[in-house]
Amino acid sequence: MTAHEETRAAAPGGGAEPVQRPPAEVRYAEELAALRADDRDPRPPGWELSLRAARRFIIGDADTGIGRKFVGNPSLVDRALVTLATSRGLMLVGEPGTAKSLLSELIAAAVSGDSTLTVQGGAATTEDQIKYGWNYALLVAEGPSTRSLVPAPMLRGMAEGRLVRFEEITRCPLEVQDSLLSLLSERVVAIPELTGPDGMVFARQGFNVIATANTRDRGVNEMSAALKRRFNFETVFPIPDLDTELALVEAEVTTLLRRSGVEPPPDRDVLEVLVGTFRELRAGAGEKGGAGPDRPSAVMSTAEAVSVAHAVGVRGWFLRGEPGSAADVVACLAGTAAKDSPEDLARLRRYLEQQVPRRRGPQWKALHDARHLLAD
Repeated sequence: MTAHEETRAAAPGGGAEPVQRPPAEVRYAEELAALRADDRDPRPPGWELSLRAARRFIIGDADTGIGRKFVGNPSLVDRALVTLATSRGLMLVGEPGTAKSLLSELIAAAVSGDSTLTVQGGAATTEDQIKYGWNYALLVAEGPSTRSLVPAPMLRGMAEGRLVRFEEITRCPLEVQDSLLSLLSERVVAIPELTGPDGMVFARQGFNVIATANTRDRGVNEMSAALKRRFNFETVFPIPDLDTELALVEAEVTTLLRRSGVEPPPDRDVLEVLVGTFRELRAGAGEKGGAGPDRPSAVMSTAEAVSVAHAVGVRGWFLRGEPGSAADVVACLAGTAAKDSPEDLARLRRYLEQQVPRRRGPQWKALHDARHLLAD
């Protein structure tokens, strides 16, 4: 049984202990199966769904009961799918927490039926983790062979005709990034240790690469011009309006709290205060666009808001047996605001003291009254 099959078996209903976060193709297996069964549109070679069906899977379709999974501009999804149907790779850039990784996962699940061919970029990422490595016990015993070869995600994606996800590519050293040049240009992996046909693995139809990069990492390991030319760049922006972001945070937090054993759902009034706080701190503007708080250097993203709201619910339930309160929001915000710079904690304190009293509502008042928790 492969690792992916084990994940499927461990998913809810699979008869085994549920995993914390199954991949998209497991979470939405029924929707994908229904879309494949009803898909009559032309498909790019090697794709499991047509562009139209993949689009419906990602942005939802009320007529067929497909839920919306990515809250963003539908035209971004269209452009991303069109790019992947060509010979260009797709590069998703944007602020941290704008759902770039989620979008790449959803696209891979729709196009290839497998989102687990993933390279996680970092300072320690090596070329072996991208292309292939060796089982050194077999290598010493038998010499180079297909038995001793250990394929990495890129080699598997090319051999199987699937999408490969490269997360946080700009965190990798430049020489590691540039190992993709020949893969994206010539669509082949050369294995010089092997002879004959085994020494060249050619990409099958359906192979392509989705990479992600945070704008905050720009300049750390800037991509070469040659590598940039092999990608189409798409920017994923933060959610523009409060109601949409609030609904997304509520849905995500409700799911997370249920998995954490928290019985009551999140208090919507508390969530509104939390999301409103994040939006004002992120934008550095007041409720109506006027002068507002100093923007913290920490990432006040939707993903961070979900994480804080999850902690608020866990704190309220397991410590007091009730849903989280505005005071819990203050207590949990400290770890987010002070993550990058101690000055951010002072910025948050000034926001609670100067900006929050201008807002009306009992939960905003409770948030102001709990400002002393930041100093504890």
